[in-house]
Amino acid sequence: MAYETEDHEIQYCFPAINSSCIKGKRSRHESNIMYVFFSLLSAWTVFLNLLVIISISHFKKLHTPTNLIILSLAVADMLVGLVMPIEASRLIEICWFFGDTFCGLFLVITGLVTLTSLSNLFLIDVDRYVAVCHPLLYPQKITMNKTLISICLSWVCSSTYSTAFVISLRTNMCYGECSFMMSFAWRVTDLIMYFIFPCILIISLYLKIFYVVQQQVKVINTLMKGGKCVNEGSVRRKSESKAALTLGIIVTVYLLCWIPYYICSISAVSSTTINVLTWFVFSNSGLNPMVYAASSLVNIFTEHQLTISQKLQLSKVIKANNHNSYNLNYMHFNIILITDNYSCYYKIKTP
Repeated sequence: MAYETEDHEIQYCFPAINSSCIKGKRSRHESNIMYVFFSLLSAWTVFLNLLVIISISHFKKLHTPTNLIILSLAVADMLVGLVMPIEASRLIEICWFFGDTFCGLFLVITGLVTLTSLSNLFLIDVDRYVAVCHPLLYPQKITMNKTLISICLSWVCSSTYSTAFVISLRTNMCYGECSFMMSFAWRVTDLIMYFIFPCILIISLYLKIFYVVQQQVKVINTLMKGGKCVNEGSVRRKSESKAALTLGIIVTVYLLCWIPYYICSISAVSSTTINVLTWFVFSNSGLNPMVYAASSLVNIFTEHQLTISQKLQLSKVIKANNHNSYNLNYMHFNIILITDNYSCYYKIKTP
């Protein structure tokens, strides 16, 4: 694609070099609009994820295994936001002006942060699966040390894969280009690693979570028999609607951001289409803070908002349901909110 001036002259990325790439054919007005749009998207992504990072780092109450994964996710997504302007320049100008060494580094970093972001989403799914499906074993299975090790492994594995990917596939057809050419074997590997495997796991875990939540809601609703749970609302109505809404948003955002890119990447489509769909993948980093972090942080702050009257009411309900064999004078009741209000269950502690 050639860029033509008013004199219909072809413009090269580096006019003094014979092997230079040709600039893209875009008007200055079109380029300015694209730069403004991508800059705003970058600023939005960096701001939201930086807000999550500061919040979790500052408040000790938020230092939990779940929020540690969210912190790692926010760091990866913030780095995606930081590389967006460089990717925008490459897309708009069709030329690479930052040197050959930085080209390789840029491709490695881009692959690292996108793959790490995806792996952190999977870690969050595993965390919530254990919290909902095995709540009593959660403190033993999900600890700070285990979570930190899992996060470090995700970063190391992502870095290794991204580096091998760039070293094996990087090829520049002309001077001023920063790209790579994927073989069929790498296309299959990338499709499995980046899409099929995580997609199957994420959807499977959330379907299991949703099923368990429905069963728990039925049990709790039967136990309460018209009693009140958190926020003075109906347990069944609020829990099921919240779980369905969160599940739908998470799966839909994930699929909308990743499916178009991989469908086109294995098809014979133009490079322009691939570049546009790449930004759908990048936009996922701007949506993650809203989908995961925002709702999770709200729930953390409201986790212990159970009044004495609600505790007494719960004890009366349990008495009415033939639990008189317990010595209620020595029992302690508390309601624990699973992250994102997937369920609420009652944990009875005896001395």
